[in-house]
Amino acid sequence: MTATLISTGSPFEKTFGYSRAVVKGGWCFVSGVTGYDYATMTMPEGVEDQARNCFATIAWALNEGGFTMQDIVRVQYTIIDTALVDAVVPVLGEHLGDIRPAATMVVAGLIKPEMKIEIEVTAFKG
Repeated sequence: MTATLISTGSPFEKTFGYSRAVVKGGWCFVSGVTGYDYATMTMPEGVEDQARNCFATIAWALNEGGFTMQDIVRVQYTIIDTALVDAVVPVLGEHLGDIRPAATMVVAGLIKPEMKIEIEVTAFKG
């Protein structure tokens, strides 16, 4: 079974040696996505806008692989501070509230100081 590699063209993908997403069989694994707007390589200040950008990139990657947001079965959120959770929860619910995948939220540092949230998903088409 061959894997299909999906790339946004972000310089991070080549530098760090990863794909934005990998499709294998009925599965699509989307790498952790931060809040960058990849068209402009800018990062919004607020965690809410960063999360919206994450979901836009995730939706794009899923679409490139022949999947939709409704195919998401697993999500992991990494957020840098518990104080940001209340602000970002409405955005998470806006995008995944009807889908309701299995979920984990981790509080941890991210690799750049402007990054406040990273979202990783797994999608399945059975």
